[in-house]
Amino acid sequence: MLREFLALTRREFIKLRRNPQAIFTSLLLPLLYLLLFGQGFNINPAQYLPVGTPPGVIQDILHSYFRGAPNYYSYFSAGMVGFVAVTATLFLGANVIFDKLFGVFKRTRGTPAPSAAVFGSRLVAGSTQPIALAFFVLGLAVLFDHVPGLKGLQVTQSVGVVGVIYVVLAIVLLTLMFATLFLTFGVLIDVPQTYFAAVNVLNLPVLLTSDALYPWGSMPPWLQNISQYNPVSLAVNVLRETFFGSSAYPYSPAVYLLGLLAWSAVLIGIALALVRRALRPLE
Repeated sequence: MLREFLALTRREFIKLRRNPQAIFTSLLLPLLYLLLFGQGFNINPAQYLPVGTPPGVIQDILHSYFRGAPNYYSYFSAGMVGFVAVTATLFLGANVIFDKLFGVFKRTRGTPAPSAAVFGSRLVAGSTQPIALAFFVLGLAVLFDHVPGLKGLQVTQSVGVVGVIYVVLAIVLLTLMFATLFLTFGVLIDVPQTYFAAVNVLNLPVLLTSDALYPWGSMPPWLQNISQYNPVSLAVNVLRETFFGSSAYPYSPAVYLLGLLAWSAVLIGIALALVRRALRPLE
């Protein structure tokens, strides 16, 4: 199985390398978000406070509104990492559907390679680009802080080795979880229109009930309650707490990682069971 898995994974990386246009367009969207949406959408609740409000009160409001981040752009940048890690995995399942339409997937399943190698190779190769893209967004946001005239991600805490490990684990777990889900949809669904309708039913509610983009302080209490259990929020909270400190969070980054790991174990387990059942007839 290992030989088949490595061969199929290599083939997927070759396909990715031969499609530089897809890599360019995947970089373009988060760049536009960071340059246009984040730079232009500058939320500052302090401007609505009465004149003469003590600076300490203003700082407390900003602290609770952005959960420790010094400004909205820093809050938004950390959230964009989670946002990109999810949305960049959307097309993994679509690629499976198009391979079905052209007969590529059927021929692959007709080889001696087991279904685990077929699915696993697509998962590993397909997750590499979203993970790299998430780190690209993170590095670009930090770089913008040193460019005159642009806002950037201001890291206000010392990020040690443990913090780096937390950030890497959060990004990798979140990406693998949604990559597995969307690949499973691609295996189970044969029509592209049905696939995109199905993933939007999952993708949009998950993103819009997270605090990836919305300021925490602007959410109504019921949405805050939902958001704190959202897997995207759990991953983003790891990043924000590592970058901005833990005073605005009830739990440590390790606890949020455990919650994200629990989500990943449940959803990936369900997805793999469905895939194993769907691919069983040709084994």
